[in-house]
Amino acid sequence: MPVISAPHAFNEGQLYVDLQSIFGRSLYLKCEGFNFAGSIKLKAAIEMVEAAERDGLLKPDSILIESSSGNLGVALSMIAASKGHRFLCVTDSRCNLSARLLMEALGSDVHVIADLDANGGFLGARIDYVRALCASDERYVWLSQYTNPGNWGAHYRRTAPEIARQFPRLDVLFVGAGTTGTLMGCARYFREWHRPVRIVAVDTVGSVAFGGKPGRRMIPGLGMSMRPPLLDESYVDEVIQVEEADTIRACHRLARRGFLFGGSTGTVVSGALDWLSRNGTRDLTAVAIAPDLGERYLDTIYQSTWLEDLYGDQVLDAGDPQEVTAGSPLAKSPLRRTPDGHREG
Repeated sequence: MPVISAPHAFNEGQLYVDLQSIFGRSLYLKCEGFNFAGSIKLKAAIEMVEAAERDGLLKPDSILIESSSGNLGVALSMIAASKGHRFLCVTDSRCNLSARLLMEALGSDVHVIADLDANGGFLGARIDYVRALCASDERYVWLSQYTNPGNWGAHYRRTAPEIARQFPRLDVLFVGAGTTGTLMGCARYFREWHRPVRIVAVDTVGSVAFGGKPGRRMIPGLGMSMRPPLLDESYVDEVIQVEEADTIRACHRLARRGFLFGGSTGTVVSGALDWLSRNGTRDLTAVAIAPDLGERYLDTIYQSTWLEDLYGDQVLDAGDPQEVTAGSPLAKSPLRRTPDGHREG
């Protein structure tokens, strides 16, 4: 039994759910929500804060500042409270209420951006606000998860090796794409591994991360309204974009079997099931990464009024993903890569 004195000292990294009995496909789901921050963002948060400490950027009067849609903000709030730092999270109106309340309970300040940026998202406006504060007051220290190499480095050093130890015959890995820290860290690690692993990035429709058209996105976690600075597409074999309605259906299917996961997990699972339905699964070892659990989404994707207002009252009746087949309501239109590396589709 572990005994800890700091909350970030505990992070269960070797828990997987076999989804075969739920979806009829061979897929292992790596659960990253079992830590005191409740998400995979704890790894990047630790890496970035400790690097800032080593580099002498954090002084007694410093104020950590970061733009976050929720999970990283909670992780940084927890670490800041543990280490005695002040922290300001700049988020937007899509951030789940529970995440905002968690940050405030941990002693952090939260600023909510309401204005959309030029791409119809909030990210540009959030970053502009952070930059303005940093320019006005030298006490602010911006970790910048969008450009910080510690973001992907945490997953190169921790997440990917955890998967490799558990699945030495891994064939395909499905990773959700937000800042692309998890994606790039895992992709770089497995590019150097002893056997080829297909890296499939899962994005949400409406995200422009891989060049898609901007559109409405109501579920926080995955997707970007700008191209992620950390992204190097040469490490990615395929990109799949998932409609939010399919994200919701996957989450509810898991919940009906007792597994309450967050929206990002629903997106990754839905995209992975589509890929597996098109590529065959009999002899493949496939793993998908679940970034968080579902408690923070109880008032959104698990709340009937919220669902009906945004997606219509038939959103959960559009198909049962018990076993996804090509052409089913869960099937997507992937951005496939041609042999010369260009995307099509």
